[in-house]
Amino acid sequence: MTIYNKLVRDKIPEIIRENGQNCRTRLLGEEEYKLELRRKLVEELNEYMEARDDVQAVEELADLLELLHALTDLHGSSPEELESVRERKADKRGGFRDRIYLLETEDAGK
Repeated sequence: MTIYNKLVRDKIPEIIRENGQNCRTRLLGEEEYKLELRRKLVEELNEYMEARDDVQAVEELADLLELLHALTDLHGSSPEELESVRERKADKRGGFRDRIYLLETEDAGK
């Protein structure tokens, strides 16, 4: 028996059973679900950081995006609204495409 005690994608129990194994699951309450989504986000971010090539990196980014959609829903919003907020911030402050690395700042009058 392998113990997991972690949030999994919705179809994982079905896939486990199709592979001839049994599994036990339970449904999370709202606060526990929120906590477990955040834990899963950290787990997937760590997997992205450890990706060895572009293909693996994109797979992990897809997992992160799925979690962002779930978290957005949890916070009463939608992926479309999340994208709208992202676009507004990019319009106002820019994105990260120019590769700018801020070294330091100094008050102009000093």
